[in-house]
Amino acid sequence: MNGTERKNITPGITVDIVLKKDQRTGQLTRGVVKDILTNSPNHPHGIKVRLQDGQVGRVKLIHG
Repeated sequence: MNGTERKNITPGITVDIVLKKDQRTGQLTRGVVKDILTNSPNHPHGIKVRLQDGQVGRVKLIHG
């Protein structure tokens, strides 16, 4: 499942995100969602979230 729709993302699920510093390479970082930072129902580049370890990025893949 991709991370462009806010309804698919809830705190506590595991996701792969792209950090701001990794946008050029597309390197993914896996973590557990703490906060959802995007207010709109969808975003073409992925919903922005904060992981439990404090990293912020846009969701590319949802693991459930």
